[in-house]
Amino acid sequence: MGLPGSEPDSDTSRLLNNAEIPPNKTPEDKWHLAYIIYFTLGLGYLLPWNAFITAVDYFSYLYPEASVDRIFAVAYMLVGVVSLFLIILYSHRSHVYVRINVGLGLLTLALLIVPIVDAVYIKGRVGLYDGFYVTVGAVGLSGLGDALVQGGIVGSAGELPERYMQATIAGTAASGVLISFLRIVTKAVYSQDAAGLQKSANLYFSVGIVVMFVCMVLYNVAHKLPVMKYYSELKVLAVTEEEEVQGPLTGSVWRATLRDIVGRVKWYGFGLLLIYVVTLAIFPGYITEDVSSELLKDWYPIILITCFNVFDLVGKSLTAVYLLENPKIAVGSCIARLLFFPLFLGILHGPKFFRTEIPVIILTSLLGLTNGYLTSVLMILAPKAVKLQHSEAAGTVMVLFLVFGLASGSVLAWFWVI
Repeated sequence: MGLPGSEPDSDTSRLLNNAEIPPNKTPEDKWHLAYIIYFTLGLGYLLPWNAFITAVDYFSYLYPEASVDRIFAVAYMLVGVVSLFLIILYSHRSHVYVRINVGLGLLTLALLIVPIVDAVYIKGRVGLYDGFYVTVGAVGLSGLGDALVQGGIVGSAGELPERYMQATIAGTAASGVLISFLRIVTKAVYSQDAAGLQKSANLYFSVGIVVMFVCMVLYNVAHKLPVMKYYSELKVLAVTEEEEVQGPLTGSVWRATLRDIVGRVKWYGFGLLLIYVVTLAIFPGYITEDVSSELLKDWYPIILITCFNVFDLVGKSLTAVYLLENPKIAVGSCIARLLFFPLFLGILHGPKFFRTEIPVIILTSLLGLTNGYLTSVLMILAPKAVKLQHSEAAGTVMVLFLVFGLASGSVLAWFWVI
């Protein structure tokens, strides 16, 4: 099957015409509150993972014999992938509202575990590996919470107009920018010894806990907004019409429906997977392995990570201004990003000038910009390639492709040394 067109738009238009609220009476998103909520939720569900991985220096100090960053990545990705598979298979038997609230609770709990264990048991002592096992468990718990929340939020955003998916995806980039900002603050304010690393880690987790509580409140406000009620009504109408034609979504019917959804979004998913294979294979591995700066010293990695995160946010925000609507060009652009491999090889092993700060910063920023823009484009387009009542499932399938890309890129980074 080739890249799908936009035939489901006629289904949406028909539903709009049949809905109790006419299309020209669509409720206004007053004060852009729904947009802000989806942006905040996008920021929130990735913040726990960012907190764990940014505090890796402190965990490496506490547990010097453990490969902390790799174990964290395996625990998080493995739990996330398995959870997303199960969510997709059984999403027709559960309500997204419940899944998201449970997920937000699990993310908050995961963030609470580390400072509590640190205060009650670890107390800054090195080599207490029982604490490490608990921490890895918290990372796995955050992977489960992320699967529930990200799958649900992206899925529900897929049922809404494009701007809400754009808000969600831009929020995920803002999460990285926020953590980068906190990293700069902690490096500038706290000493880089054991006490300073502990204070930095506590700040990351404290901010994460506050943001998660804000997300809980905002999400439970969102479904009460008139604009959200309107689109929820459209989905109910679409589901009702489908069930009148083919009956209730039993297991066998749902599996057939799911195969059709995957068939329609597979090229978008392939593009998304490829984006993160390229990005994670290169970034941030080369920062610790291949580049250094006599001028910026140990600030250099922080500046490069910040540049990537800032331009990732810029890219994910640009779709609010211009959205590339041609799926073939979008997927082709993802394939073209393979050029970053020879570019980084050249910039890191070519003439001395290419290895200086400005060329490396420019290329890192371009990596972030293209990562952000193309991710946003594909995540916006994919749910529109299926019927309205299947948009949530399509969004969750895309998240699964994204996580596979993250995992594959992370594994490739271990074997491919620039």
